[in-house]
Amino acid sequence: MKPNILILAAAVLAAFGLTAQDQKDAKKAPAKAGGILHPEMKAEAGTYAKPAATIGSKPTEPWTTTTVAAGVDSKPEPGTAITRVGEIVDFSCYIQLGKHGEKHIPCGQKCVNNGQPIGLLTENGTLYMLMPEEHDPRRDGGADAKASGSSHMGHIVTVHGTAASVGGYRAIFVQGLTK
Repeated sequence: MKPNILILAAAVLAAFGLTAQDQKDAKKAPAKAGGILHPEMKAEAGTYAKPAATIGSKPTEPWTTTTVAAGVDSKPEPGTAITRVGEIVDFSCYIQLGKHGEKHIPCGQKCVNNGQPIGLLTENGTLYMLMPEEHDPRRDGGADAKASGSSHMGHIVTVHGTAASVGGYRAIFVQGLTK
């Protein structure tokens, strides 16, 4: 009986120790409660009520024929046709530095034009990676999101596409970005 009590006591002490450490860590680096990082950095083109532009065409089906054909056993992962309004951001600078808005446009355009992913930052702070939907044109270099990502960097726009997620990653695959 005594060994069981000792094990139980050790487990309780360990739990209290972890809780105390979690509280100590929380005081050092408070977690973001959601929302947009650095809300003082503002987009000046477009608003959430009146976006500056529209990117993509509304999908009639979640996936195009090339994406369906490319899927394992012709079955791509689940996706849902959606429309979202948000600010076009350089995905890498936003996650790493929290940068977005009008003042970040030149840097964001350089990053996107040099291969960094494009993001859509919604009003509630949800971040989506934007990619061309059409599988074969995307794979073969016939689809490109850089032009719309660069020209609308730092603007609030409407995006039509297919939402998909894996783990913690969210993406919108945009139809109509073929060259």
